Amino acid sequence: MSKSNLLDTSTQTFQDLVGNGKSYKVPTYQRDYSWAEEQWEDLWQDVLELKDDAEARHYMGAVVVKAISDRQFLIIDGQQRLATLTILCLVVINRLQQLVENGSPTANVERATALRSRFIGEKDPASLTEVSKLILNEHDNGFFQDYLVQLKMPFNPRSLSKSNRLLHGCFRYFDSSVGKLIDSCDGRKLAELISEVVARRLLFILIKVDDEISAYTVFETLNARGLELTTTDLLKNYLFSKLRAQHDLEAVQRRWNRLITTVRQEHFGEFLRFHYLTQYRKIRSGRLFKMVRTEVQTSEDVLKLLTVLEGRSELFDAIGDPSHSLWIENKDAQKYVAELKLFRVRQMIPLLFAAYEKLSPQEFVRVLKLVSTISFRYTVISGLNPSELEQVYSEGAQAILSDEAKTPREISDRLKAIYVSDDKFVADFKELSVSTSGSRGKVTKYILCRLEEELSSKACDPETDPGSIEHILPENPTHEWSDSIDQGEWDELVYRLGNLTLLKRSKNSRIGNSLYLDKKSAYEESEYALSRRIPEIAPEDWTKALIIARQREMAESAKQLWRSDFA
Repeated sequence: MSKSNLLDTSTQTFQDLVGNGKSYKVPTYQRDYSWAEEQWEDLWQDVLELKDDAEARHYMGAVVVKAISDRQFLIIDGQQRLATLTILCLVVINRLQQLVENGSPTANVERATALRSRFIGEKDPASLTEVSKLILNEHDNGFFQDYLVQLKMPFNPRSLSKSNRLLHGCFRYFDSSVGKLIDSCDGRKLAELISEVVARRLLFILIKVDDEISAYTVFETLNARGLELTTTDLLKNYLFSKLRAQHDLEAVQRRWNRLITTVRQEHFGEFLRFHYLTQYRKIRSGRLFKMVRTEVQTSEDVLKLLTVLEGRSELFDAIGDPSHSLWIENKDAQKYVAELKLFRVRQMIPLLFAAYEKLSPQEFVRVLKLVSTISFRYTVISGLNPSELEQVYSEGAQAILSDEAKTPREISDRLKAIYVSDDKFVADFKELSVSTSGSRGKVTKYILCRLEEELSSKACDPETDPGSIEHILPENPTHEWSDSIDQGEWDELVYRLGNLTLLKRSKNSRIGNSLYLDKKSAYEESEYALSRRIPEIAPEDWTKALIIARQREMAESAKQLWRSDFA
């Protein structure tokens, strides 16, 4: 099929699209409903502009469909817009039905019935059952048909899946917007909002294709003409356009759906970039689509790429989840996966792809431990530029896959450039100020727990340990503290690691902002060796010099705790 034939299109109103018994189905492999308030607001503003100007028309972009029959179509692109407009229609129908229930004229019954028949579903003349004009994908259609189409609201919206919550949120957004725009008692104006404004003045370019392979061939042209596609959509459409056989397309659609379910739509771009970083030193996100176009030219290239991505998808998902099933058989990995998640580092993923594929499970755990140690030194303590990490990890991944680095030690040699030296690590650790709340507070508790384990030789899991972070010099010290520490230095010292320890929450609450000598007994009786050590180094008072000295001592312990096995 030539490109001229592919773009042989027609302009249609929303009423043209859904009228005359036409119905549309979203294929199972298409992504879930994903529009949110930003897109709803944009559409609503377009509707408002049309309402205020009877001569205005608004172009809604292209809808690409594959014809199953003269009245039944698969939606290749356009499901977000059609679903959202259908929900807006349902909102107006719902408001008309409420008017009827409240005793308004029976004309509103006819209005609601006419709108439902024209835009939502029609009764089959033989079976007299209502046939919905829009069928969403398998994840969304149950909620859409059973709740929204039936104008029933869920009892517990929080229990819904993400896409179902968005569908529900869309209904609520337009219900609120319509209520602010039109007098709730004016059924005529409510109906006209749909029958005149939405139905007649929103214009679409309808593109019908003979098969789905032809559909994907037009997407690059459509994108150039302003069709809004995510990077993931562009990549999918390009890959599918390279397939030449229908049976290949059907198989790839199923495989693609499983892949996206594993890595998730919003993370696919990152996943694909990490995949290519096992081959190239630097891949910018903005050039990812061009990279795929260069690398993938044939159906065979598509199938080969999908095979590799499928093999790496589970690890990509598992790296962010210590409880993932992948670690059931390799529990030693869980600790280091949890640390990497806590440190919020991702640059090492290309290296881990390669290591997982080439090393034994035991060797892979040693590499996990290595990158966790590097991450703690480089990112958490020294706060160095993360851009260098990506390049070094990419080069390491390539060395592993080419068999230039076959063991954890040889991999460590490839990562020397990002392993912070002991001298710098100790120097930076000694000056460390930390947050004690939110996600950064979790890192601080992790550090204190590791130091506690070293001092007491007992396990101290930061996730399950009941202790809380105690500020020896309180966050809000009373003026009596100025006898020990100058008021001008409070802000500088209160979040220094040397000023922090672990205490049971009950003791922490009890001693509060007390002076040091009043806190001292709580430290002496503490379950934590880290706290019991404090009165030993500060028998009478807590001073700036003691905070600095304690942190220097912590730094020396940390140097050994967070040390590479190959250093």
